[in-house]
Amino acid sequence: MPRPIDTLPKAHLHLHFTGSMRHSTLIELAREQGVHLPDALEEDWPPTLRATDERGWFRFQRLYDIARSVLRRPDDVYRLLREAAQDERAEGSAWLEIQVDPSGYAHRFGGLTATLDLVLDAARSAALAEGVGIAVVVAANRTRHPLDAKTLARLATQYAGEGVVGFGLSNDERKARARDFDGAFRIAKRAGLLAVPHGGELAGAVSVAECVDDLGADRVGHGIRAAESPRLLDRLADRQITCEVCPASNVGLGVAERAEDVPLRRMFDAGVPIALGADDPLLFGSRLLRQYELARDVYGFRDAELAELARQSIRSSTAPEHVAKDLLKGIDAWLAADEEPGSAG
Repeated sequence: MPRPIDTLPKAHLHLHFTGSMRHSTLIELAREQGVHLPDALEEDWPPTLRATDERGWFRFQRLYDIARSVLRRPDDVYRLLREAAQDERAEGSAWLEIQVDPSGYAHRFGGLTATLDLVLDAARSAALAEGVGIAVVVAANRTRHPLDAKTLARLATQYAGEGVVGFGLSNDERKARARDFDGAFRIAKRAGLLAVPHGGELAGAVSVAECVDDLGADRVGHGIRAAESPRLLDRLADRQITCEVCPASNVGLGVAERAEDVPLRRMFDAGVPIALGADDPLLFGSRLLRQYELARDVYGFRDAELAELARQSIRSSTAPEHVAKDLLKGIDAWLAADEEPGSAG
């Protein structure tokens, strides 16, 4: 039998703040606060989504906004991050970089700075309690003005080295081009933050190329549409720019019809570094472990290749050197161990 994947040390680099919430927590908080949840977030969970057209994306965003509305108290933020850390630890993930847009909560928690302070303190508390390293990526919203992104970039730089490790760009790529946000990313990169914009999910290979050429991306969120251009795959491989691939999310949003259609194997074989991610488990119904299971069961990754995926996630992270070294040693030990009779991946 194959080695158990939940004991494989790994890092998780593509997880959104609200989307990391446990479904049971969403239900509990909604009932406490009298928030009516649509069937898609209750009886019919996980919802059927298809965001490849405008109506489908609107539905996805609406469900996300409803979920975000139950996070009303500082205690809810502490709970979300503590539970996220517990879930990471249970799946063998020892380092998490979680992405948050403080502007989505600023009206509730006293402004942008107070919100980011709250998230960072909750992350430190969860990390200490659960033994999982947690860092924060501040993300701008592509559907808002580039000046808003610059404001967030300046905020993020104030916390460089104090819990914030990167600057991202999320939401629907079709609404604005990456190059419109180059000023914000220059601010972030000057402060030593990683550039980790989304690209190549709902828009094609050109979206990934702009993230690389115009934003100086160190990693690309999703990036799977790069597979449409062999030349671009070669560039990503040559420059060792990591793609944060989220197979279950790609299928959930209709970007790929089936898991088999996500070009994970092609990208890996082309030499593009990969960090598997769960994106928004709350809406897609699966966490990080499932992505590794798909790599094994659907894409045919052998244990040595799963170990390499885990190594790539750690090398692409901002984990401190001593943490990364320990995790890499743990991967070697996982691979060196005899396969356990009766174990399951």
